[in-house]
Amino acid sequence: MKYSFSKHITIGNKVISNDHPAFIIAEAGVNHGGDVNLAKELIDIAVQSGADAVKFQAFKTENLILESVEKAPYQQQTTSASESQFNMLKKLELRKDQYQELKDYCEQKGIIFLITPFDKFSLGQLEELGVEAYKVASTDTTNLPFLKKIALTGKPILLSTGMSFLDEVKSAMQTIHEFNKDVVILQCTANYPIEDSEANLNVMDTYGAEFGGLVGYSDHSVGLGAAPYAVAKGAKVVEKHFTIDKLADGPDHRASLDPAQLKEFVLEVRRIELFLGSSEKKPTNSEMHTRKSLQKYLVAARTIKAGALIKEEDLVAKRTGGVGISPMKYLDLVGTIAKRDFNINDIIDA
Repeated sequence: MKYSFSKHITIGNKVISNDHPAFIIAEAGVNHGGDVNLAKELIDIAVQSGADAVKFQAFKTENLILESVEKAPYQQQTTSASESQFNMLKKLELRKDQYQELKDYCEQKGIIFLITPFDKFSLGQLEELGVEAYKVASTDTTNLPFLKKIALTGKPILLSTGMSFLDEVKSAMQTIHEFNKDVVILQCTANYPIEDSEANLNVMDTYGAEFGGLVGYSDHSVGLGAAPYAVAKGAKVVEKHFTIDKLADGPDHRASLDPAQLKEFVLEVRRIELFLGSSEKKPTNSEMHTRKSLQKYLVAARTIKAGALIKEEDLVAKRTGGVGISPMKYLDLVGTIAKRDFNINDIIDA
């Protein structure tokens, strides 16, 4: 299939493209524990970190999971193993009016409010709130009917692809592509946390070749992790969980950054972008001064008399302080007539 996904996507006052800095999402997720005031504190931390957006999760537990489903292995390690996944999630729900409150607070603080809907009911509520874009969780990569509904909103989509085979990702992208071209596809490994060897950043290359659009990385690795390296490989969206307290009760705290780490994470991403610099090869401004001192120019390797035929062995390249003829042009001089006498180490000027 031939795709025509956008390579220039606008979310709020930010542009996502290969010509713009990476779009950094501070993932608050459900680390608010169902407390809207704690959620506001997380927004404040995201603002202080310099992230472009802060993201939450919206779900109605009854629409998301059966009551009999056990917790995922990582959830059993970070919360009570005897508690069902249903009951755990039920405590983490927020109401529509609370999401509105958080969205308004984000606007007041000057940071983009993003959210992941997990069911049709929540998506409908978020549409009523005027959410600008949607992050789709890895749990819904294979949920084609839901992907179609999200695509039909016409809002930009950031699609995570953890737990999926490539054929499943292709089906997801084909479904979205029919209705919406503003998509960034994110490599993700859906565990909390992951081993370094599970990041598989090279999948972004596969996605770039397969779909031709923008790529990114949703990071569940330990510490500052893989996301800064993903930016070095071309990720234009990166996402990282953060929390106020890594030891708090909840499924994601232990795999999250603390406030200081989140700030360091943002700084590291921006530093890597500075390292990447320009694709145009030319001397930097500082190099122009170095160039004058260190680049070599042609001088006389031996005495050359006026009227003599200049030979290659008459010339040698040395540092002259930026004066003379570049050795790149030595063939222009070989075979010409010397117009004056040159002593050893005289700068060749004609």
